[in-house]
Amino acid sequence: MSTKKNNTSSWTFLTNHAHVLMRLAKNPSERIRDLAVEVGITERRVQRIIFELEDDGYLNHIRDGRRNIYKVFSRKPLRHCIEEHRQVCDLIQLINK
Repeated sequence: MSTKKNNTSSWTFLTNHAHVLMRLAKNPSERIRDLAVEVGITERRVQRIIFELEDDGYLNHIRDGRRNIYKVFSRKPLRHCIEEHRQVCDLIQLINK
């Protein structure tokens, strides 16, 4: 879990939705269990976030045997009115530099 490195409080600038989406953009076949550990949330919460991202068209998945392969739709606009002039790919590029 990489959310608390020398921090005195537990808040972060990016949401768990952003963290899950960026992890799946980097590793489309990452397991929910591994996502949960990396983001620092429960597996159930990761499942709910994935459902919400799929429901809003930011993500989809295909089954590959027992695993899911996720596709991030990086040309979708960010959701908040302050950032809606940017796309998901802009956020991914900024963080993954």
